[in-house]
Amino acid sequence: MTETATVEAPSDETLLQDGFIRELIKQIRAQDTHGTWEGKSDAKLLEPFILTAEQRKALPLMGDPDPETLWRLDLFHNAVGLCIERATGCMVSPMTKMSHEGFGRTVLTTGRLIVVNRYLRDVHRFGYANLAKLADAGNKLVTEGVTMVNNYKEVATYG
Repeated sequence: MTETATVEAPSDETLLQDGFIRELIKQIRAQDTHGTWEGKSDAKLLEPFILTAEQRKALPLMGDPDPETLWRLDLFHNAVGLCIERATGCMVSPMTKMSHEGFGRTVLTTGRLIVVNRYLRDVHRFGYANLAKLADAGNKLVTEGVTMVNNYKEVATYG
């Protein structure tokens, strides 16, 4: 007889201490030039990044991304870049090229190296089912970027 181990998902409080999530929160708070969000909790600030199945179904399959969604997408990739910078010591620059229909590409570069290359589609539906999936998506890109920098250090540090 075999026993199956059940792994409990980390709580939201634990996830709020995740390195990528902390950096994303810093990025959001840095945009608050007038102190409007000072009283808001970190979880409240991350709510726009969470898109439940019901909310996703309510969105049309095709649509143009609004400025708020594009802003959140930029914050997400900026946080990924800063996490890679912190881990490698190499300055990372995100660049996004997007069509008005919500299709495009984001690349994060350092030196002459592309550390993350991400194709985007249906950007008007950008969001994650829960905080754990948001953290996983960000951390996956950070890991990918750090691995690329470590594997190609000479190209990443080329001036």
